[in-house]
Amino acid sequence: MLLWSKVKVEDGKVYVSINKNSLKSTKRVKEMCSMVPDVKHTILLIGGGPASLVCAETLRQNRYQGRIIIVTKDNLPPFDKPKLSKAMNVDSSDILLRSSDFYQQYGIEVWTQKEVVSVNPADKAVKLSDGTLQHYDQLLISTGSRARPLDCPGWDLKGVKLLQRYEDAKEIHNSGLGRKAVVIGASFIGMEVASYLSDKAASVAVVATSRYPYERSLGPEIGKMSMQMLEEQNVKFYMNDGVTEIQGENGKVKGVLLKSGKVLEADVVIAGIGVIPNSDFLAGSKLEVDSRKAVIVDKFMRTNIPDIFSAGDVTSFPLTLRGDQRVNVGHWQMSQAQGRVAALNMLKKQTKCESVPFFWTVLLGKSIRYTGYGEGYTEIIFKGEVEERKFLAFYIKDEAVVAAASLMFDPAVARLAELMATGQIFTKTQAQADDLSWLQM
Repeated sequence: MLLWSKVKVEDGKVYVSINKNSLKSTKRVKEMCSMVPDVKHTILLIGGGPASLVCAETLRQNRYQGRIIIVTKDNLPPFDKPKLSKAMNVDSSDILLRSSDFYQQYGIEVWTQKEVVSVNPADKAVKLSDGTLQHYDQLLISTGSRARPLDCPGWDLKGVKLLQRYEDAKEIHNSGLGRKAVVIGASFIGMEVASYLSDKAASVAVVATSRYPYERSLGPEIGKMSMQMLEEQNVKFYMNDGVTEIQGENGKVKGVLLKSGKVLEADVVIAGIGVIPNSDFLAGSKLEVDSRKAVIVDKFMRTNIPDIFSAGDVTSFPLTLRGDQRVNVGHWQMSQAQGRVAALNMLKKQTKCESVPFFWTVLLGKSIRYTGYGEGYTEIIFKGEVEERKFLAFYIKDEAVVAAASLMFDPAVARLAELMATGQIFTKTQAQADDLSWLQM
């Protein structure tokens, strides 16, 4: 049932016309069943992210009445992790995806502060860090990825932070208040952290090896604009540079020595230099992983071992949009889609993952939206003006639009994602045309 009848954007605000009868009859959570004790079947979901949660919900929505266990090493049940770099002082209750009552009502067990250390497919069992074994009939590996640590002297000093957990976000917020912060890496996470701290820390510096932030993913024009946005908030950038050493005194960070020879004073250092798939615990399991150690799956989210599925940031999967090119995409939306597909295929409801990647990043309250998969693009076609911070960018490869990004140009990117999801292909000629009616709602 269609919930809205009309959407329009005016002055940067989205106005939605609602059908009141639809609103009354549409529930946020689809009808779900609960566990029946007599059903002797267990589905174990490793990881506390959106893939596991959506998988669990989809199982219950499709009348699965066996046991569902979500195992996460986090202190919290599934929560909105992307929010951590955008609102680091958020209360934990504001980022939980579901309440404790929800899990209880639908018979979904959530084991927090527990880590799976090995998987034995032959015995259909996993070993936990406390030494206990847990049997499964079907297994989902959705352990996500972890922040890549610094590899330089001083990486272990007090005050050097990685943003992975809710507790990390709180620590970065508290240690950054009125202090000198250095962010290493101009990744999406690094830039969001710098943006967040720009009006809270005494000073913020960003160090990166590229010319501009996002240069490889979004291009130099958008990267330069993003850098200028933060520079206007007194964030200092040290680009085309790197870190030689984190300097300390009495075990605590004091400064950052750059390859250029410059020393940046620092009370707190936050690293945002990439991520690593969380798959080390699969060693010896014979599950196939790629060169980055991402778990290899097919379009049904199946691994090479029967009854073991994988979803989310930890996977390497065939992307329909790019002719089934195998990719690793760390997007919240894609994790949700893959969790749903995994659940349906666990229940023998054969379903392919055909989703189009979509994500957004927020800098100083401005949201850059992105859809598609632009790796290897050879040209960018812009509509609007990047310098004016209102634009739509089309990424071109082999004469076709493979991705798009926008700022203050809604709903173009969301609309393009919808069209791409139907299998439509758009040409460079269409992107160059002044008439963009094919993108209208």
